Amino acid sequence: MTTDWETLKLEVDDDGVAVLTLSRPEALNAFDLTMARELETFFLDAASDDTIRAIVVTGAGRAFCAGMDLTAEGNVFGLDESLEPTPEDLRDHLDEEPWHSGVRDTGGKVSLAIHACPKPVIAAINGPAVGVGATLTLGMDIRLASTKARIGFVFGRLGIVPEACSSWFLPRIVGVQQALEWTYSAEILTSEQALAGRLVRSVHEPEELLPAALELARSFVVGRSPVALALTKRLIYSGAAAPHPVDAHRADSLAMWHTSTGDGKEGVAAFLEKRAPDFTGRASETPEIH
Repeated sequence: MTTDWETLKLEVDDDGVAVLTLSRPEALNAFDLTMARELETFFLDAASDDTIRAIVVTGAGRAFCAGMDLTAEGNVFGLDESLEPTPEDLRDHLDEEPWHSGVRDTGGKVSLAIHACPKPVIAAINGPAVGVGATLTLGMDIRLASTKARIGFVFGRLGIVPEACSSWFLPRIVGVQQALEWTYSAEILTSEQALAGRLVRSVHEPEELLPAALELARSFVVGRSPVALALTKRLIYSGAAAPHPVDAHRADSLAMWHTSTGDGKEGVAAFLEKRAPDFTGRASETPEIH
């Protein structure tokens, strides 16, 4: 995996817990097209890098991400204003040009890469996270916030809409009514308001935020099967959107069969022998269950 980035920094500890830092502190880590491209590439690469077992995302300096960098020339979102896209174009040609580069939301491509990554992903929101800085965290599995965090779905103030697949993630996290109130009002939330609305798991003093996120990430991966974790992530997300429990049953059955014939054998043996398991499965080799 390349680490020659302009906007990101990466550290990985001995347990495979990675800290990915948004690193444009002079611009409050504002999201630009370079950051979008580097984040998408990182998460797609991390999916197949078995040395990375969990990922904590945070920001350099006093902000997490101050939203889209609005100082860029032309269309600041990188979109091609000469096109007239239709729903059919994106349904039938999503990965084809010119729609892939000229119409698709850049934050959404990042969120899809995060969602597809078969590793736990935790946001450690250390400061302001507004616009795409807020929606970017929704594709992550768990969010922790500093007492200094300020979170805002401020799109209404700019005459645009929530993006980064947030219309799928946000209602599932906080409910439809809360999602609508926050996006309608475009108000800036304190970390305590975000906690009360169940957007974040917990609130921490600034110096305690990253250690808490790392401790949580480590608890997910040490002594755990990477394959079982990857399949669990798929099952929970797909099950939450399945139309009937039988759809979950089909996926559960396949996942249970694969794990019981793989790392599950070692897990049972370790339990019976009262020792720590030695799982050998790789998240990059997770079987298909849908």
